[in-house]
Amino acid sequence: MKSLVVRLLAWKARKIVETYRPTVVAVTGSVGKTSTKAAIVEVLSGRFRVGTSPGNFNTDVGVPLAIIGETQEPGRSPIAWMKLFAKADMLLLKRKADYPNILVLEFGADAPGDMKKLCGIARPDISVLTAISPVHLANYPSMQALVEEEGTNVLSTKATGLVVLSADDAQAMGFRDRSPAPVTTFGLDAGADVRAEGVTIQTRDDFSFSPAETFAKTAFTLVTRQSRLDAVLPNLVGASFVKSALAAAAVGLHLGLSLDEIVARFASVPQVPGRMRPIAGIKGSLILDDSYNAAPASMRAALEVLASFRPIGEARRIAALGHMAELGPVSEEEHHHLGRLVAEKGIDLLVTVGEMSLDTRRSAIEAGIDEAHAVHFATPEEAGRFLDRTVRQGDVVLVKGSQSARMEKVTKDLMAEPLLAETLLVRQYGKWLLE
Repeated sequence: MKSLVVRLLAWKARKIVETYRPTVVAVTGSVGKTSTKAAIVEVLSGRFRVGTSPGNFNTDVGVPLAIIGETQEPGRSPIAWMKLFAKADMLLLKRKADYPNILVLEFGADAPGDMKKLCGIARPDISVLTAISPVHLANYPSMQALVEEEGTNVLSTKATGLVVLSADDAQAMGFRDRSPAPVTTFGLDAGADVRAEGVTIQTRDDFSFSPAETFAKTAFTLVTRQSRLDAVLPNLVGASFVKSALAAAAVGLHLGLSLDEIVARFASVPQVPGRMRPIAGIKGSLILDDSYNAAPASMRAALEVLASFRPIGEARRIAALGHMAELGPVSEEEHHHLGRLVAEKGIDLLVTVGEMSLDTRRSAIEAGIDEAHAVHFATPEEAGRFLDRTVRQGDVVLVKGSQSARMEKVTKDLMAEPLLAETLLVRQYGKWLLE
């Protein structure tokens, strides 16, 4: 029954796309999808009517909901499903004058065939591929099978459209010669069509962080084949957000926006819960809340950001890391590699959570971290209580792990204003609060 309902939902969504003919921008990749989608939406909203998927609505249910303009999943409620189908029918029966002329959709792939379903619902006019790394690898027969799955949206792009690829990712660039549409590349690589130079993270000189302020900003020079312009991303910290902004710039330029328009919109690119969000912590500390999910590539990127901070005095760089799930046969290897990277980056205190993360702690100690500065806890609640006692003024605390690690609980324990958790953190509703 559920399968029938989902297929009917997909059919109605596809008919809506065929009726209104919006430009479909599909964002996919193993990391950075939601942040890239948010940047594209912000850049395009100054010129177009833009519709998008809230949060990470990136499945064969979430994408149709975004197309219909629904922000809440119907769950198990028959009444909610009836209202949803009625809303879809109204869009088909009576043309809505203010329906978006651009849809920016996030396409996710947890298992083989997922991407084909989504491209069948809304074939991309513009495809953006952020990066490909071992995510959900346990659900695929091989890494190459995962690569092909993530690249399905590229191969499905209309010939009259555009494919936007990360020049920093070899797997993504592997689709350059296979693309049915023209290709634009973005990234930090010197050969990218849209690139960044001089990326710097700027923060308070006194390293004392308090609520309601700009904790940090990332500055860079946006460079295209024709021009260059200085840009700033307030409260968006690290190269991953720069790459999201570059992808958004590539899409904006293709759709006729000027570089000045694009850079002006960067100032209001929103922070996304659980994606390297700076949050004021207790005792004047700073939390880098990256607790939404984790994969090897995103873990490396997050540690790069943490390592780029230079605390003063007794302040420290602390990594609170949960496990990385669904890595299949490479799980142990990737957790060991993560521990070595923590040591290599000179992180002052490592806090690991969950059984799989024992490998991370073990490798960090073997690579040179003092055993007293690498502690392990079975649950995020225990880790949160430890850090609550331990953190001090000026500490920068990275909190990251897979969804099942529930590392947002650590962030909540450390927030200077925990009553804002519902607004600032991921998984603050329904079943998540009961677990």
